[in-house]
Amino acid sequence: MTDETWGRVCNELLKTVGKNNFTSWIAPLRLIELSDGIVSFEAPTKFMRDWVSRNFAEPILRELRQAGVTAERIDIRVPELRAIPVAAVANPTPAKPRKPARVADDADLPGAPLDARFTFDSFVVGKPNELAHAAARRVAEGGPVTFNPLFLYGGVGLGKTHLMHAIAHELQARRPDLRVLYLSAEQFMYRFVQALRERQIMDFKEMFRSVDVLMVDDVQFIAGKDSTQEEFFHTFNALVDQGKQIVISADRAPGEIKDLEDRIKSRLQCGLVVDLHPTDYELRLGILQTKTEAYRAQYPGLVLADGVLEFLAHRITTNVRVLEGALTRLFAFASLVGREITLDLAQECLTDILRASDRKVTIEEIQRKVAEHYTIRLSDMIGPKRVRTIARPRQVAMYLAKQLTTRSLPEIGRRFGGRDHTTIMHGIRKIEELKGADRQLAEDIDLLRRLLES
Repeated sequence: MTDETWGRVCNELLKTVGKNNFTSWIAPLRLIELSDGIVSFEAPTKFMRDWVSRNFAEPILRELRQAGVTAERIDIRVPELRAIPVAAVANPTPAKPRKPARVADDADLPGAPLDARFTFDSFVVGKPNELAHAAARRVAEGGPVTFNPLFLYGGVGLGKTHLMHAIAHELQARRPDLRVLYLSAEQFMYRFVQALRERQIMDFKEMFRSVDVLMVDDVQFIAGKDSTQEEFFHTFNALVDQGKQIVISADRAPGEIKDLEDRIKSRLQCGLVVDLHPTDYELRLGILQTKTEAYRAQYPGLVLADGVLEFLAHRITTNVRVLEGALTRLFAFASLVGREITLDLAQECLTDILRASDRKVTIEEIQRKVAEHYTIRLSDMIGPKRVRTIARPRQVAMYLAKQLTTRSLPEIGRRFGGRDHTTIMHGIRKIEELKGADRQLAEDIDLLRRLLES
């Protein structure tokens, strides 16, 4: 197989896997030979070899075959590192070969692939996420660091990962000179453990501390991993000292991540900590309207009846992923059966999703609804603050959790920041006492119950 053929294959791979994936994973590969149906490549690092073998072997093999190459499989090698000669000394002792230090370059910094769909243009902004969006936009400008780190947190499907990818995309477009690394906390931990196992910890340190922007998703996964936390702490400090930008995401605020070292919590809280609140009706409707515009081009001729999007925004409140998945299924189903998208069709097509929404109310949903109703942060709902403006809504949520779910008092306590079951019992009794005399409180509880059960 010639380099010219591989060049044509690369052009096709660029189209199929996308520019970011191609630049990060395919371009660094070097074609070695084709022998007995095996196409051999050389990758600069073991990590890249493993990642390409797991995620891109099939697309590469497919494009090779389409280009007329008789290929049964691909083999990716890593160049052997030679020992550095040791100068002769008096009474020499046998010296162990040591690996030469490598200067980290772009090929040594493969992060997680970016999703081309997750850009600022496709992010629907509403009141629950407008601060997070504005902060992410500021970081994506690539100018002087104004707050470091930017810490985004919130529940599943609220847009944390979308904003992380959007920042990376924007930085790549605005400042191609910057070395931007996006990866999950699990990938950070994997690479650290790999470096320890292969005795390349100095390479690891140099690699991660040479970036201009470090983005770590789902940082709660390093909690309780002592060695990984230690290295993360030192990496964090080294980058901040150099004025490099750090962006972190998690499912909860830094102070509420169990088993995360206090010194890391303190560092994370030094920057801008932004909560992505649960979606409200208006934001869910806006997301559906944006998605619908894209689907109209994909499914020309489909008719969408009035009231369908409003129905979905009202009924599907779990998270954005479920909401978008429901709309995708609805358009596909209507296209296949050749029918107008009506309320009847929506109920027929989405029976399981709607039934799941009706079947159970979760403690997390109760907490979100109560926090939204009383305009307090979800983090305060499960946090330690005892001021009345937070304690009373928290007790209302405890009361509704007992009334609307089958969870035991200890289980409810765990969902409220690990509180003892006696604290939950006290909160429930307090609300039972107050709602008989406090008309406003009774109306609030009735409204919240109807919203949760609707």
